[in-house]
Amino acid sequence: MRLADQVILITGSTTGIGATMAQRFAAEGARVILHGRDAARGEALRAELGEERSAFVQGDLADPDHPAQLAAAALRCFGRIDALVNNAALTTRAHLQDTDPAFFDRIMAVNLRAPLMLIRALLPALKQTQGCVLNIGSILAHCGQSNLVAYSMSKGGLMTMTRNLADTLGPDRVRVNQINVGWTLTDNEYQTKIGDGLPPDWPDHVPAYVAPSGKLLMPMDIAEAAIYWVSPASRPVSGSVLEIEQFPLIGRILNQENKVA
Repeated sequence: MRLADQVILITGSTTGIGATMAQRFAAEGARVILHGRDAARGEALRAELGEERSAFVQGDLADPDHPAQLAAAALRCFGRIDALVNNAALTTRAHLQDTDPAFFDRIMAVNLRAPLMLIRALLPALKQTQGCVLNIGSILAHCGQSNLVAYSMSKGGLMTMTRNLADTLGPDRVRVNQINVGWTLTDNEYQTKIGDGLPPDWPDHVPAYVAPSGKLLMPMDIAEAAIYWVSPASRPVSGSVLEIEQFPLIGRILNQENKVA
């Protein structure tokens, strides 16, 4: 049991990667605090994991008061916090001309302000347990797509926050690391591409230049990587940003029909 008796709060954990992390963490012995906006999904996952080993807190991280409320509620669940996983994020698409102040502010509120405020609120508890923070970022932080400019900016800011707080909190024995996730086949991603007009079997036909292995990453792949970073096995590493992707992001050459004889 790599996470035996640890208490871990995962934001945005009623679907997708967050839910899969909750399932894997619980299987590794952790007590998991679930979080999300949908009470029905949260309570269903809590019932699956077992009410003795999990709890659920409902709320919207766009509300500036919610991170402090979530932190207080999470501490009431099991009396301590060993790890915080900042997973919740809005991935709403918009090109530059459609990115108005209200849209931009909501993306930043959920994707960037909320993680910072949660760490701030939970810092005393994390100091007590010499705990850790794992921020879930994206490879789009390095540049991003034209229709995800605000999202990409938020994830770039998350990387800076990760490194800054790792440096700041090191003497307190609180570690802060980040994994930047590549293209992952969640239920939401599947439905998004269906909405874009792709056929139902589109995951079976992804081009090799985006998925050299022949298939996209799965939520389980991300959850398995996350286990290491929230476990004692990764201590004392802090300030690391790891790309979870099938190809290098720097110096990449697309190996399509350019083989040298």
